[in-house]
Amino acid sequence: MESRGKPFDAEVDTGYIEKSRYSGCFLVREEMGEGEVYGEPVGKHFDEEVNANYAEKSSHSSCLGDGDSCFSQSPRPGLKHYCSVPIKINDSSFLCKDQEVLSRSDKYKWESTQCDLVLDMLSESEKKKIIDDLIKIQNNGTMEVNVARNAPIASELLKIDANDSLYLDFNNGVFCFNKPIPLLKIAMLVVGTRGDIQPFIAIAKRLQEFGHHVRLATHANFRNFVRSAGVDFYPLGGDPRIMAGYMARSKGFLLAGPAEISIQRKQLKDIINSLLPACTEPDLETGASFRAQALIANPPAYGHTHVAEALGVPLHIFFTMPWTPTSEFPHPMARVPQSAAYRLSYLVVDLIVWWGIRGYINDFRKRKLKLAPIAYFSTYHGSISHLPTGYLWSPHLVPKPSDWGPLVDVVGFCFLNLGTKYQPSKEFAQWLLQGSKPIYIGFGSMPIENTKKITCIILEALRETGQRGIVGRGWGDLQSISEVPQDIFFVDDCPHDWLFPRCSAVVHHGGAGTTAAGLRAGCPTTVVPFFGDQFFWGERILASGVGPAPIPIWELSAEALSNAIRFMLKPEVKLRAMELGRLIENEDGVVGAVNAFHRHLLTKLPLMAPAPDESDQPPNPIGWLLTLVEKWCCLPFTAL
Repeated sequence: MESRGKPFDAEVDTGYIEKSRYSGCFLVREEMGEGEVYGEPVGKHFDEEVNANYAEKSSHSSCLGDGDSCFSQSPRPGLKHYCSVPIKINDSSFLCKDQEVLSRSDKYKWESTQCDLVLDMLSESEKKKIIDDLIKIQNNGTMEVNVARNAPIASELLKIDANDSLYLDFNNGVFCFNKPIPLLKIAMLVVGTRGDIQPFIAIAKRLQEFGHHVRLATHANFRNFVRSAGVDFYPLGGDPRIMAGYMARSKGFLLAGPAEISIQRKQLKDIINSLLPACTEPDLETGASFRAQALIANPPAYGHTHVAEALGVPLHIFFTMPWTPTSEFPHPMARVPQSAAYRLSYLVVDLIVWWGIRGYINDFRKRKLKLAPIAYFSTYHGSISHLPTGYLWSPHLVPKPSDWGPLVDVVGFCFLNLGTKYQPSKEFAQWLLQGSKPIYIGFGSMPIENTKKITCIILEALRETGQRGIVGRGWGDLQSISEVPQDIFFVDDCPHDWLFPRCSAVVHHGGAGTTAAGLRAGCPTTVVPFFGDQFFWGERILASGVGPAPIPIWELSAEALSNAIRFMLKPEVKLRAMELGRLIENEDGVVGAVNAFHRHLLTKLPLMAPAPDESDQPPNPIGWLLTLVEKWCCLPFTAL
């Protein structure tokens, strides 16, 4: 039996399952046992639902034996192991006699242990120095990651990433395409602004059409928005207006300045402490009971992995920006001078996030979830690399990187299509018909400090280019001047899927949802980023040839905006935008997301652990100590 490119010694043992409190379990099924599914069989089979565009086969597979279970040879380490089944499960709770479990060799385990211990035994000041040596804060709020400043530590971090890898081809493994999918109670944990929430509402509606019971837990600001779509709502902590405010003031940098620390801490604590009730508490209005059997979350819902671990339920991540390490482009929050360090940038951002939230997470684990704390540099610190992950953008805009394994899907943009019910005011409808297609300019949920200045810049640029314009007030509350020119119209809340097809071009902040709506409408686009992934989307727009280079909000001027408008009006730019729009219009990201969720479910789910009881006694000291040592070492714990 020969392995091509085998990254570790594969030892296949039968009759038991490795319990791992930091990751879950790795399964390969050869012949699925019949067994019961957790929930009701829905009568549909997954192969009836799979869209061929999303049933992607791994191009790197290399079989190790005669059975169906295969390993995959990947150009880079990482992202191939599966953790849909978290911890707190019994050995026999879901294993069938024909299932096999993969374990790492003793040599590989020892290397992983050594790597993690070297970093975790550093003092607090040494840990801070690592961050200071690796990154430099840029004026735009992003981080420049420089390997040369601390090559040894960069090497150790990459070892952690490599040691947390397991190469499996799950197309022939745990996924079964001809068995019924169980109907589940699914809790969605989503943190962000309206543009972050909207795609999840579309996915929730589709899951409900399939027969699942979905609860979308997000900020109280969006209660009516979620309920109006016919989806159950549960409030999460945190105020998106406050969060967007301090993110804009700090230019999106993850480590807030002294003036923002107290705001950031309160928002984080409120979010984290609301996650468990969102998965277990009855509906606050109807009193109907609810207990999540599966979780869907976006990465900013910090704590999602820990809740899944405590409840013993599968977790699937969906997000609108890249969060999975790749060697093809850097993390959207980082600027990396060396392409060889692109992958490292994800590990550094992950580490900095963990640095900021570690205290809250460990307190949450101990007090609320009754789980042991996690070590400082543990690879379980919150990375999503070991979880099934779906990215909500078009592969025609950002193709799936070659080093993202079968756990990762690029499913397409997810649209809610609110425009079908929208009725514009009579005045607005008449204005639209009175001339050529206007240019839309608006910044959505972004706070703007000097609204009068920005409004004047917009009006001056439209005047200089001779264009009609629609100005979206948004959360920044862009101001109408005393005498509004006839070729300018100010709007408040107008669905982008209704508005953008009526525009010749769009200028916005670069949120993923707004970017998607503009591209689907075939509109040339200019991104004026404030922070975070908005720079990433601005760069993708430029690379696709459908818009100019992004203009950061602090560099926005009438001259810069005028030049951007002239660029968008070029016939060749409009042609490219229309071609990309047709490709996106023919995709169905919502179906792709639901298919990905179903595809990554085990055909037989584990028995769920009871919800943590805050009145429970703390764990016994010896068991707690063994668990803590296990966390430090990042090794699966095997029951004897």
